[in-house]
Amino acid sequence: MSDTPIRDTVLRALGEAVPDADVGHLDPDRRLRDQLDYFDSIDFLNFVEGLHKAFNLDIPERDYPQLATLAGCIDYLQTRLAAR
Repeated sequence: MSDTPIRDTVLRALGEAVPDADVGHLDPDRRLRDQLDYFDSIDFLNFVEGLHKAFNLDIPERDYPQLATLAGCIDYLQTRLAAR
């Protein structure tokens, strides 16, 4: 799977977790929490749950640090999905 569909799905999950966020203008290398107002730990868990549902993929808590940035999310998901 190329990074464009993954990126689109990540942004959709992020937008669902933080509905008021402008996810279209994120810096892929900056931490999501630094870019999104009101992105707290509950929002992050909702975001991870959205990724789980969208990709039918269990994401263990030990992997959460890899989801700190948009680029990290894409890299992580590409690797995990390719390993299936």
